[in-house]
Amino acid sequence: MALNFDLPDLLAFRAVAEIGNFRRAAESVHLSQPAFSRRIDKLEQALGVRLLERTTRRVGLTAVGREFARKVAQWLDELDSTLLAVRGVAATRLGEVTVACVPSTVYYHLSQVIGRYRERYPKLRVRVFDAGASEVLGAVARGEADFGLNFIGSQEPEIEFRTLLEERFVAACRRDHPLARRRQVSWADLAAYDFINVAKTSGNRLLLDQALAGVAVRPEGLYETQHVTTQLGLVEAGLGVAAVPSLAMPGKDHPLLVSIPLVDPVVTRRVGLIRRKGRTLSPAAQQLYDVFAGMRKPGRQRGS
Repeated sequence: MALNFDLPDLLAFRAVAEIGNFRRAAESVHLSQPAFSRRIDKLEQALGVRLLERTTRRVGLTAVGREFARKVAQWLDELDSTLLAVRGVAATRLGEVTVACVPSTVYYHLSQVIGRYRERYPKLRVRVFDAGASEVLGAVARGEADFGLNFIGSQEPEIEFRTLLEERFVAACRRDHPLARRRQVSWADLAAYDFINVAKTSGNRLLLDQALAGVAVRPEGLYETQHVTTQLGLVEAGLGVAAVPSLAMPGKDHPLLVSIPLVDPVVTRRVGLIRRKGRTLSPAAQQLYDVFAGMRKPGRQRGS
């Protein structure tokens, strides 16, 4: 059988049980005395017992009322603890957030953002799903990732794409390579050296093939990898040169690798945050998403 009372009725009863005076108890819960009396009457009628003994000067508890008051105090204390725990989760951002991202964004952008966020919320657990652009898009669309970092998705009707920056492709080579001291390098220049390409299944490969469709002299891959990070590993080993997004390159103080801006043509890609339209993020995921959004660099192209 459903009981016809609610939390404000219990709060009113606790107040009068502790204070022992209707007027002062009503004031403590910000109710008029008639409204307060109606709450107590409602509670007693719902329970079918008398909880209070009223006199002209004082309000006392019946035997049932004393036992009920003890139970109510326990219930409300437990409720307070539960609410504080929930607020604590939101405040400290406990929980797990899954971020899907293309590998070329991990080294620079993702690692910097997570590092900055961890300084603020050290208890946050972050799961990184690093995969190809299509897989990242699919993980976000299916709800397997809270949000993602990608360069495709802006044309998808169910995906919200928020541009963070536009970056250019650069030539990656060793510091002891003949191209390393050049101020800029053309795609035709790269064609003269062993070239390390990404597979045709890669989103970057599709983007480059489209951008270079009209280029007469372009590099042909001697080696082929699935991911940009593997390309850079082969470059570092001295097996050739590669064209990679500038975000994928380590910093200027790297002992072995250097990047040179690519021209004729300049090829760029837009990197942005993707999330499923209409999805409400958890407090932890929303905060991490906001940190990403706050690090956007409009108009700046790393590696230019």
